[in-house]
Amino acid sequence: MSSRTKEILLGSLLGDGSLKINPGYKNARFSFRHSVKQKDYFFWKAKELKEISGNSYYWEQKADGFGGDKLRYQSLSLESLTEIYDLTHKDGRFIINKGWLNILTPLSLAIWWLDDGSLIVNSRRGVICTDSFPHEYQKILASYLEDVWKIKTKILPITRVWKGKKREYYRIWIRSSAELEKLMDIILPHIKVASILPKVLFLYHDFKLQQRWISKVSTLTGFSEKIIQKYVMEKRSRWKNFRK
Repeated sequence: MSSRTKEILLGSLLGDGSLKINPGYKNARFSFRHSVKQKDYFFWKAKELKEISGNSYYWEQKADGFGGDKLRYQSLSLESLTEIYDLTHKDGRFIINKGWLNILTPLSLAIWWLDDGSLIVNSRRGVICTDSFPHEYQKILASYLEDVWKIKTKILPITRVWKGKKREYYRIWIRSSAELEKLMDIILPHIKVASILPKVLFLYHDFKLQQRWISKVSTLTGFSEKIIQKYVMEKRSRWKNFRK
């Protein structure tokens, strides 16, 4: 397996991806799914994973009550995937530890952010939807981000209603524009799908600050300022009342 495929897989396991050894199989398969609204990102990721893909590697899933229609990817069953499964699982369960987190690269972080990260509060704060991870694993993730990448985060609870009952979950929040920009500096060179640019576009009232960010994104991603400006304007139109 190429190092690039491994980097994408490890980042995806923190996001929308999973590894499983299905009954009757010796080796693991990798799978992920995204909304059809993110089809450009979906097919870019699938193309990057062609070395572990068969001829029929994706299908469409109709809405199941959790958003709209989805696209689902599934790899071949491979020994190389079982090696990653053994690294990231124990007794059949996904685990998070610094042993394998330390293998992550900037590309891995980019995949994690594109899968589960969101810009909030004028698009100058961030949150990573780590709801499915135990609190102890989130502490490990927050510590990893600060120790390895010098990005300070907060783990804060959210309350959601599930089957009529309120439940508390935790997410990793980036509550400082300066800390969020550190993350963007790391991942921007790996953003290669234009339609996913809103995930990394800060909004400013100040024209000069906005242009500075557009220029930076253009320099680091390789997309033209014209394309980036287009997505900034679309985002502004949806965030009509964004605050200073």
